[in-house]
Amino acid sequence: MEHIVRVDDDYELWVEERGEPGTPPVLLIMGANASGLTWPDALVDRLAEDHRVIRYDHRDTGRSTRGYTDAPYAICDLALDAVKVLDGLHVDRAHVVGMSMGGTLAQLLLLDYPDRLLSATVFATTTLAFPEGTAAPEGTDALPGPDPRLLAVWETMGEARDDEAEMSWRIEHWRLLAGDVLPFDETEFRDLEQLIAAHAGTFATGFAHALADQSRLDRGDELAAVSVPTLVLEGPADPVAGPPHAAHLAAAIGSARLVTIPGMGHALSRAVVPHLAAAISEHLATAERSGDDRAEGKRPG
Repeated sequence: MEHIVRVDDDYELWVEERGEPGTPPVLLIMGANASGLTWPDALVDRLAEDHRVIRYDHRDTGRSTRGYTDAPYAICDLALDAVKVLDGLHVDRAHVVGMSMGGTLAQLLLLDYPDRLLSATVFATTTLAFPEGTAAPEGTDALPGPDPRLLAVWETMGEARDDEAEMSWRIEHWRLLAGDVLPFDETEFRDLEQLIAAHAGTFATGFAHALADQSRLDRGDELAAVSVPTLVLEGPADPVAGPPHAAHLAAAIGSARLVTIPGMGHALSRAVVPHLAAAISEHLATAERSGDDRAEGKRPG
């Protein structure tokens, strides 16, 4: 089922849900400049066996409003969009799964809207920055940046290209994002990009999120107080936020659990989806059992 959710005076978001309405909701939050269709159907369908799964297009992606030039916004506004999506679908509390920038947004939700979350799963992401003058976890200064090969490709992100050249650029981008461990299936990602382009109605590259205001993201020192059940997934082949970023984030949260997905990079290929789905499903089930136990404990004797 598809919906359009208005999040403010300037932006409407395309939203899709699958699964039974009465099951626990799961909100999938994708990374920067990426449509909600970047979440593989195989993963969505697996989670939808037991949950009401919601995915959506961020502002300036897919079928959502494209308007950054006339109505600029901050990354923090994208976190509030996630809450507005839940409101628009009349969802009180949901499991949240965030990848890449979506992991950043999930961290903001953990800090500002914990009462709206049943659990959080984050991966392919980095820890919110620590404010100046606060004690960051040991090793923060040594965390690696993105692979230089990716940085070189990102420098050409906004260049004008025809559709064929754009497709070639995207395939090469996915090849690098996937990492160097698992075999890369060019056809798989070509099909994905054709699906996303058909959904959006354009091959035009969007990079508004790279321009968005990144202030108010230096809140890493607040993560230690998080009590929402949180799973941090590690992609050992991630060229953007690979080891030791996941361990650093899990340590910053303190109560988080760390699980490694074999061979995973910064792309959700068919090869990693079964492992990813299993890890997320186990976490959701554990959080739900824990929530049931707490609810039972509150009942009068």
